[in-house]
Amino acid sequence: MYAIVDIAGQQFKVKAGQKLKVHRMEAEEGKHVELGNVLLVSNGNSISVGTPTVDGARIAAKVLSHGKGDKVLDVAGGTADLSLAFAKKVGPTGQVWLTDINHAMLSVGRDRVVDKGFLLPVAQCDAEKLPFPDNHFDVVTVAFGLRNMTHKDQAIAEMRRVLKPGGRLLVLEFSKVWKPLAPAYDFYSFKLLPMMGEKVAKDAESYRYLAESIRMHPDQESLKDLMEQAGLARVEYFNMSAGVVALHRGYKL
Repeated sequence: MYAIVDIAGQQFKVKAGQKLKVHRMEAEEGKHVELGNVLLVSNGNSISVGTPTVDGARIAAKVLSHGKGDKVLDVAGGTADLSLAFAKKVGPTGQVWLTDINHAMLSVGRDRVVDKGFLLPVAQCDAEKLPFPDNHFDVVTVAFGLRNMTHKDQAIAEMRRVLKPGGRLLVLEFSKVWKPLAPAYDFYSFKLLPMMGEKVAKDAESYRYLAESIRMHPDQESLKDLMEQAGLARVEYFNMSAGVVALHRGYKL
């Protein structure tokens, strides 16, 4: 099994179990740090080389039905992985907006988009107060960003507001792992991960926060309920990597 890992626009083909050694890179608040056989990418997304790969951009592009000419909003898009995936799908007649509340992360994403040969509109904005009109987008997506939002219900309501009738919201986020694996996952998250963070990046606290923010995020059913309460219909979710990550999808009818 191989995983394709994208780091700041450079792609590496990594065999399962193989450690990928890269230099620590920083773009203001954006970090790329290799920790053992788990790579933590700038926006908090993680790709486990030793387990089935969690590749948010490719998953989103495949799972969501979409067409040429669609308008897509990438919320908390950070380094633009998802924006780039959709830009390739919607074609020149479509439009993909890259947004993030963090200027440093947005700058990294904007530069990556240009380096890849795309000209996408970019906006720094708060997901809880989106600066877009009602009924505007065919697809709204947020990957590994919802858990960092203070008022998740308000953010989801805003995403629904800007969707066209029939439009789809995609939420890709860390979730609740399969129960038999929970003890081992907790040990890894709260013990090993901060330890490796301290050893490699001299920053145990950031990785401790990552683990804590994941545990505080609503589980699969709770997030499904939040989306339904915001007015989304036909909400369903797909577990990946035994529930380490879940993809939720809902429609505005």
